[in-house]
Amino acid sequence: MTNSVLIRQEGGIGHITLNRPAALHALNFEMCAAIRAALRTWAVDDSVYLVLVDHADGTRGFCAGGDIVMLRDSGRADGAEARAFFAEEYRMNALIKSLPKPYLAIMDGVTMGGGVGLSVHGTDRIATEHTLFAMPETGIGLFPDVGGGWFLPRLGGELGTWLALTGARLKGTDTVAAGIATHFIPSELIPNLKVQLASADFSVGAAELLAVILRNVARPIPTAGFAAHMDEMNSCFAGDSAEDIRDRLLGSASPWAQAQAAILMQKSPETVKVALRQLRLGAGCASFAENMAMEYRIGWRKVQSHDFIEGVRAVVVDKDHAPRWHPDRLEDVSPAQVDTYFAPLGTDELVLDP
Repeated sequence: MTNSVLIRQEGGIGHITLNRPAALHALNFEMCAAIRAALRTWAVDDSVYLVLVDHADGTRGFCAGGDIVMLRDSGRADGAEARAFFAEEYRMNALIKSLPKPYLAIMDGVTMGGGVGLSVHGTDRIATEHTLFAMPETGIGLFPDVGGGWFLPRLGGELGTWLALTGARLKGTDTVAAGIATHFIPSELIPNLKVQLASADFSVGAAELLAVILRNVARPIPTAGFAAHMDEMNSCFAGDSAEDIRDRLLGSASPWAQAQAAILMQKSPETVKVALRQLRLGAGCASFAENMAMEYRIGWRKVQSHDFIEGVRAVVVDKDHAPRWHPDRLEDVSPAQVDTYFAPLGTDELVLDP
Protein backbone atom coordinates (compact mmCIF):
# COMPACT_ATOMS: atom_id res chain seq x y z
CA MET A 1 0.00 0.00 0.00
CA THR A 2 1.30 3.44 -0.90
CA ASN A 3 1.64 6.28 1.62
CA SER A 4 0.80 8.76 -1.14
CA VAL A 5 -2.89 8.19 -0.47
CA LEU A 6 -4.39 7.47 2.93
CA ILE A 7 -7.46 5.23 2.90
CA ARG A 8 -9.56 4.37 5.93
CA GLN A 9 -13.12 3.99 7.13
CA GLU A 10 -14.31 6.40 9.81
CA GLY A 11 -17.77 5.45 10.99
CA GLY A 12 -19.95 5.24 7.91
CA ILE A 13 -17.58 7.30 5.77
CA GLY A 14 -14.96 5.88 3.43
CA HIS A 15 -12.20 8.49 3.58
CA ILE A 16 -9.57 9.01 0.86
CA THR A 17 -6.83 11.58 1.56
CA LEU A 18 -4.26 12.47 -1.08
CA ASN A 19 -0.83 12.63 0.54
CA ARG A 20 1.80 13.47 -2.05
CA PRO A 21 2.41 17.15 -1.23
CA ALA A 22 5.75 17.53 -3.02
CA ALA A 23 3.90 16.89 -6.31
CA LEU A 24 0.74 18.80 -5.36
CA HIS A 25 -0.81 15.35 -4.86
CA ALA A 26 -0.47 14.43 -8.54
CA LEU A 27 -1.67 10.89 -9.17
CA ASN A 28 0.56 7.92 -9.94
CA PHE A 29 -0.30 4.31 -10.69
CA GLU A 30 -0.13 3.18 -7.05
CA MET A 31 -2.48 5.94 -5.91
CA CYS A 32 -5.04 5.14 -8.60
CA ALA A 33 -4.83 1.41 -7.81
CA ALA A 34 -5.35 2.03 -4.09
CA ILE A 35 -8.32 4.32 -4.68
CA ARG A 36 -9.84 1.94 -7.19
CA ALA A 37 -9.52 -1.00 -4.78
CA ALA A 38 -11.17 1.01 -2.00
CA LEU A 39 -14.06 2.10 -4.21
CA ARG A 40 -14.70 -1.47 -5.35
CA THR A 41 -14.85 -2.58 -1.71
CA TRP A 42 -16.96 0.32 -0.45
CA ALA A 43 -19.44 0.06 -3.33
CA VAL A 44 -20.74 -3.22 -1.85
CA ASP A 45 -19.95 -2.60 1.84
CA ASP A 46 -23.20 -1.93 3.70
CA SER A 47 -21.31 -0.19 6.52
CA VAL A 48 -20.05 2.55 4.18
CA TYR A 49 -22.66 5.16 3.24
CA LEU A 50 -20.54 7.97 1.85
CA VAL A 51 -17.10 8.46 0.28
CA LEU A 52 -15.09 11.60 1.11
CA VAL A 53 -12.01 12.66 -0.88
CA ASP A 54 -9.66 15.44 0.26
CA HIS A 55 -5.95 16.21 0.54
CA ALA A 56 -3.67 16.17 3.58
CA ASP A 57 -4.19 19.02 6.04
CA GLY A 58 -1.62 21.78 5.84
CA THR A 59 -0.58 20.96 2.28
CA ARG A 60 -1.16 22.85 -0.96
CA GLY A 61 -3.37 21.81 -3.82
CA PHE A 62 -6.10 19.25 -4.17
CA CYS A 63 -4.58 17.32 -7.07
CA ALA A 64 -2.48 18.90 -9.81
CA GLY A 65 -2.98 16.07 -12.32
CA GLY A 66 -1.02 12.95 -13.18
CA ASP A 67 2.64 12.05 -13.30
CA ILE A 68 3.35 13.49 -16.73
CA VAL A 69 7.13 13.12 -16.48
CA MET A 70 6.63 9.37 -16.05
CA LEU A 71 4.26 9.40 -19.02
CA ARG A 72 6.85 11.17 -21.16
CA ASP A 73 9.66 8.86 -20.09
CA SER A 74 7.47 5.88 -20.88
CA GLY A 75 6.43 7.36 -24.22
CA ARG A 76 10.06 7.77 -25.19
CA ALA A 77 10.46 4.03 -24.57
CA ASP A 78 7.73 1.50 -25.37
CA GLY A 79 4.80 3.34 -23.75
CA ALA A 80 3.79 0.32 -21.64
CA GLU A 81 4.00 2.04 -18.25
CA ALA A 82 2.01 5.03 -19.47
CA ARG A 83 -0.70 2.81 -20.92
CA ALA A 84 -0.95 0.84 -17.69
CA PHE A 85 -1.38 4.11 -15.79
CA PHE A 86 -4.12 5.31 -18.13
CA ALA A 87 -5.97 2.01 -17.80
CA GLU A 88 -5.84 2.16 -14.00
CA GLU A 89 -6.79 5.83 -13.84
CA TYR A 90 -9.67 5.49 -16.31
CA ARG A 91 -11.06 2.48 -14.45
CA MET A 92 -10.92 4.57 -11.28
CA ASN A 93 -12.77 7.40 -13.04
CA ALA A 94 -15.46 4.97 -14.17
CA LEU A 95 -15.90 3.60 -10.63
CA ILE A 96 -16.37 7.14 -9.30
CA LYS A 97 -18.98 7.80 -11.97
CA SER A 98 -20.89 4.57 -11.24
CA LEU A 99 -20.52 4.51 -7.44
CA PRO A 100 -23.98 3.79 -5.97
CA LYS A 101 -23.29 6.05 -2.98
CA PRO A 102 -22.63 9.76 -2.45
CA TYR A 103 -19.09 10.78 -3.34
CA LEU A 104 -17.91 14.10 -1.93
CA ALA A 105 -14.71 15.73 -3.21
CA ILE A 106 -13.28 18.76 -1.42
CA MET A 107 -11.43 20.60 -4.20
CA ASP A 108 -9.62 23.03 -1.90
CA GLY A 109 -6.73 24.05 -4.15
CA VAL A 110 -5.28 23.28 -7.58
CA THR A 111 -7.59 20.84 -9.40
CA MET A 112 -6.23 20.01 -12.83
CA GLY A 113 -6.11 17.03 -15.17
CA GLY A 114 -6.20 13.87 -13.08
CA GLY A 115 -7.50 15.85 -10.12
CA VAL A 116 -10.52 16.81 -12.19
CA GLY A 117 -11.14 13.15 -12.99
CA LEU A 118 -10.91 12.36 -9.28
CA SER A 119 -13.61 14.89 -8.43
CA VAL A 120 -15.90 15.93 -11.28
CA HIS A 121 -17.54 12.52 -11.77
CA GLY A 122 -18.68 12.34 -8.13
CA THR A 123 -22.10 13.41 -6.91
CA ASP A 124 -20.91 16.36 -4.79
CA ARG A 125 -17.93 18.66 -5.37
CA ILE A 126 -16.93 21.48 -3.05
CA ALA A 127 -15.00 24.50 -4.31
CA THR A 128 -13.35 27.02 -2.01
CA GLU A 129 -11.64 30.34 -2.64
CA HIS A 130 -8.45 28.30 -3.19
CA THR A 131 -9.88 26.16 -5.99
CA LEU A 132 -8.11 26.56 -9.31
CA PHE A 133 -9.53 24.41 -12.10
CA ALA A 134 -8.00 23.79 -15.52
CA MET A 135 -7.63 21.17 -18.21
CA PRO A 136 -4.30 22.44 -19.62
CA GLU A 137 -3.39 19.43 -21.75
CA THR A 138 -3.34 21.09 -25.18
CA GLY A 139 -0.37 23.11 -23.93
CA ILE A 140 1.72 19.96 -23.42
CA GLY A 141 0.52 17.98 -26.42
CA LEU A 142 -1.69 15.61 -24.44
CA PHE A 143 -5.53 15.87 -24.48
CA PRO A 144 -8.27 16.59 -21.89
CA ASP A 145 -8.72 13.02 -20.72
CA VAL A 146 -10.03 11.46 -17.44
CA GLY A 147 -13.55 11.79 -18.82
CA GLY A 148 -13.12 15.22 -20.37
CA GLY A 149 -14.84 14.00 -23.50
CA TRP A 150 -17.89 13.28 -21.37
CA PHE A 151 -18.24 16.16 -18.92
CA LEU A 152 -16.83 19.08 -20.93
CA PRO A 153 -19.39 18.97 -23.79
CA ARG A 154 -22.14 18.67 -21.18
CA LEU A 155 -21.35 22.03 -19.59
CA GLY A 156 -23.38 25.03 -20.72
CA GLY A 157 -23.06 26.05 -24.37
CA GLU A 158 -19.48 25.89 -25.67
CA LEU A 159 -17.95 26.46 -22.24
CA GLY A 160 -16.33 23.03 -22.28
CA THR A 161 -14.87 23.55 -25.73
CA TRP A 162 -13.29 26.83 -24.62
CA LEU A 163 -11.86 25.22 -21.48
CA ALA A 164 -10.50 22.23 -23.40
CA LEU A 165 -8.88 24.02 -26.32
CA THR A 166 -7.40 27.01 -24.48
CA GLY A 167 -6.69 25.46 -21.08
CA ALA A 168 -8.47 28.42 -19.46
CA ARG A 169 -8.47 28.51 -15.67
CA LEU A 170 -11.49 28.95 -13.42
CA LYS A 171 -11.27 29.97 -9.79
CA GLY A 172 -13.48 29.47 -6.75
CA THR A 173 -17.10 30.38 -7.36
CA ASP A 174 -16.70 30.30 -11.15
CA THR A 175 -16.21 26.52 -10.97
CA VAL A 176 -19.67 26.26 -9.39
CA ALA A 177 -21.18 28.58 -11.99
CA ALA A 178 -19.67 26.37 -14.70
CA GLY A 179 -21.12 23.18 -13.20
CA ILE A 180 -17.72 21.71 -12.34
CA ALA A 181 -18.24 22.09 -8.59
CA THR A 182 -21.64 21.79 -6.95
CA HIS A 183 -21.11 23.96 -3.84
CA PHE A 184 -18.95 26.89 -2.76
CA ILE A 185 -17.80 26.74 0.85
CA PRO A 186 -15.12 29.06 2.28
CA SER A 187 -12.05 27.09 3.32
CA GLU A 188 -12.35 28.30 6.91
CA LEU A 189 -15.60 26.33 7.20
CA ILE A 190 -14.20 23.03 5.87
CA PRO A 191 -12.96 21.79 9.29
CA ASN A 192 -16.42 22.38 10.76
CA LEU A 193 -18.02 20.62 7.80
CA LYS A 194 -15.85 17.57 8.41
CA VAL A 195 -16.93 17.53 12.06
CA GLN A 196 -20.57 17.62 10.97
CA LEU A 197 -20.02 14.80 8.51
CA ALA A 198 -18.23 12.66 11.10
CA SER A 199 -21.06 13.07 13.62
CA ALA A 200 -23.94 12.56 11.17
CA ASP A 201 -25.84 9.29 10.84
CA PHE A 202 -25.83 8.47 7.12
CA SER A 203 -27.31 5.00 7.56
CA VAL A 204 -30.68 6.14 6.15
CA GLY A 205 -30.98 8.60 3.28
CA ALA A 206 -27.28 9.39 2.95
CA ALA A 207 -27.65 11.47 -0.19
CA GLU A 208 -30.51 13.50 1.24
CA LEU A 209 -28.74 14.16 4.54
CA LEU A 210 -25.54 15.15 2.78
CA ALA A 211 -27.53 17.58 0.61
CA VAL A 212 -28.99 19.24 3.72
CA ILE A 213 -25.60 19.55 5.41
CA LEU A 214 -23.96 21.04 2.33
CA ARG A 215 -26.85 23.39 1.65
CA ASN A 216 -26.61 24.81 5.17
CA VAL A 217 -22.88 25.49 4.87
CA ALA A 218 -22.61 26.55 1.22
CA ARG A 219 -22.51 30.19 0.22
CA PRO A 220 -24.26 31.87 -2.72
CA ILE A 221 -22.09 32.60 -5.75
CA PRO A 222 -21.82 35.83 -7.74
CA THR A 223 -22.16 36.09 -11.50
CA ALA A 224 -19.36 34.15 -13.16
CA GLY A 225 -16.43 36.02 -14.60
CA PHE A 226 -16.92 34.24 -17.93
CA ALA A 227 -20.64 35.06 -18.14
CA ALA A 228 -20.09 38.31 -20.06
CA HIS A 229 -18.36 36.35 -22.83
CA MET A 230 -20.77 33.44 -23.17
CA ASP A 231 -22.56 34.67 -26.29
CA GLU A 232 -19.29 35.19 -28.13
CA MET A 233 -17.87 31.96 -26.74
CA ASN A 234 -20.89 30.01 -27.99
CA SER A 235 -20.58 31.61 -31.41
CA CYS A 236 -16.82 31.29 -31.87
CA PHE A 237 -16.30 27.83 -30.39
CA ALA A 238 -19.32 26.19 -32.04
CA GLY A 239 -17.67 24.78 -35.15
CA ASP A 240 -16.29 21.31 -35.76
CA SER A 241 -13.20 22.78 -37.41
CA ALA A 242 -10.33 24.15 -35.33
CA GLU A 243 -9.47 26.49 -38.20
CA ASP A 244 -13.03 27.82 -38.18
CA ILE A 245 -12.89 28.45 -34.41
CA ARG A 246 -9.57 30.27 -34.78
CA ASP A 247 -10.85 32.36 -37.69
CA ARG A 248 -14.05 33.31 -35.87
CA LEU A 249 -11.98 34.49 -32.91
CA LEU A 250 -9.57 36.42 -35.13
CA GLY A 251 -12.50 37.96 -36.98
CA SER A 252 -14.01 39.39 -33.83
CA ALA A 253 -13.25 42.91 -32.71
CA SER A 254 -13.46 42.07 -29.02
CA PRO A 255 -10.27 42.00 -26.93
CA TRP A 256 -11.49 38.79 -25.27
CA ALA A 257 -11.78 36.94 -28.60
CA GLN A 258 -8.41 38.22 -29.76
CA ALA A 259 -6.83 37.00 -26.54
CA GLN A 260 -8.39 33.54 -26.95
CA ALA A 261 -7.12 33.34 -30.52
CA ALA A 262 -3.60 34.16 -29.37
CA ILE A 263 -3.78 31.50 -26.67
CA LEU A 264 -5.19 28.90 -29.06
CA MET A 265 -2.39 29.45 -31.54
CA GLN A 266 0.22 28.70 -28.86
CA LYS A 267 -1.15 25.20 -28.28
CA SER A 268 -0.20 22.01 -30.08
CA PRO A 269 -2.11 22.17 -33.40
CA GLU A 270 -2.41 18.40 -33.54
CA THR A 271 -3.72 18.21 -29.99
CA VAL A 272 -6.21 21.02 -30.53
CA LYS A 273 -7.70 19.05 -33.40
CA VAL A 274 -7.67 15.77 -31.47
CA ALA A 275 -9.32 17.42 -28.46
CA LEU A 276 -12.01 19.04 -30.56
CA ARG A 277 -12.81 15.70 -32.22
CA GLN A 278 -12.82 14.05 -28.77
CA LEU A 279 -15.37 16.54 -27.40
CA ARG A 280 -17.65 16.36 -30.41
CA LEU A 281 -17.64 12.55 -30.34
CA GLY A 282 -17.93 12.51 -26.55
CA ALA A 283 -21.07 14.63 -26.74
CA GLY A 284 -22.69 11.84 -28.72
CA CYS A 285 -21.48 8.92 -26.60
CA ALA A 286 -24.32 6.87 -25.17
CA SER A 287 -22.40 5.97 -22.01
CA PHE A 288 -19.44 7.01 -19.91
CA ALA A 289 -17.82 3.67 -20.68
CA GLU A 290 -18.00 4.37 -24.41
CA ASN A 291 -16.30 7.72 -23.87
CA MET A 292 -13.54 6.21 -21.73
CA ALA A 293 -12.85 3.57 -24.36
CA MET A 294 -12.39 6.39 -26.87
CA GLU A 295 -10.07 8.29 -24.56
CA TYR A 296 -7.97 5.19 -23.94
CA ARG A 297 -7.44 4.82 -27.68
CA ILE A 298 -6.23 8.41 -27.84
CA GLY A 299 -4.02 8.09 -24.77
CA TRP A 300 -2.52 4.80 -25.98
CA ARG A 301 -1.06 6.65 -28.96
CA LYS A 302 -0.64 10.18 -27.64
CA VAL A 303 2.03 9.28 -25.08
CA GLN A 304 4.39 8.37 -27.91
CA SER A 305 3.54 11.37 -30.08
CA HIS A 306 6.12 14.01 -30.92
CA ASP A 307 4.03 16.84 -29.50
CA PHE A 308 3.47 15.23 -26.11
CA ILE A 309 7.13 14.37 -25.62
CA GLU A 310 8.13 17.85 -26.80
CA GLY A 311 5.43 19.61 -24.79
CA VAL A 312 6.47 18.05 -21.49
CA ARG A 313 10.08 18.84 -22.29
CA ALA A 314 9.28 22.50 -22.87
CA VAL A 315 6.90 23.05 -19.96
CA VAL A 316 8.06 20.66 -17.25
CA VAL A 317 11.58 19.36 -17.95
CA ASP A 318 13.58 22.22 -19.50
CA LYS A 319 10.93 24.87 -18.67
CA ASP A 320 11.84 27.06 -21.64
CA HIS A 321 8.12 27.22 -22.56
CA ALA A 322 9.07 27.16 -26.23
CA PRO A 323 7.71 23.88 -27.60
CA ARG A 324 8.44 23.08 -31.23
CA TRP A 325 5.19 21.57 -32.44
CA HIS A 326 5.08 19.33 -35.48
CA PRO A 327 3.15 20.22 -37.51
CA ASP A 328 3.16 23.82 -36.29
CA ARG A 329 0.02 24.97 -38.13
CA LEU A 330 -3.56 23.76 -37.83
CA GLU A 331 -3.82 23.57 -41.63
CA ASP A 332 -0.99 21.03 -41.75
CA VAL A 333 -2.71 18.55 -39.42
CA SER A 334 -4.69 16.32 -41.76
CA PRO A 335 -7.97 14.57 -40.92
CA ALA A 336 -6.17 11.26 -41.48
CA GLN A 337 -3.57 12.21 -38.86
CA VAL A 338 -6.36 12.90 -36.35
CA ASP A 339 -8.14 9.68 -37.34
CA THR A 340 -5.20 7.56 -36.24
CA TYR A 341 -5.76 8.49 -32.58
CA PHE A 342 -9.34 7.22 -32.62
CA ALA A 343 -8.81 3.89 -34.38
CA PRO A 344 -9.84 0.75 -32.43
CA LEU A 345 -7.18 -1.08 -30.43
CA GLY A 346 -8.41 -4.62 -31.03
CA THR A 347 -7.42 -6.85 -28.10
CA ASP A 348 -5.89 -3.86 -26.29
CA GLU A 349 -9.20 -2.01 -25.83
CA LEU A 350 -9.93 -0.70 -22.32
CA VAL A 351 -11.91 -3.12 -20.17
CA LEU A 352 -13.71 -1.54 -17.22
CA ASP A 353 -14.65 -3.22 -13.94
CA PRO A 354 -17.95 -5.13 -14.16
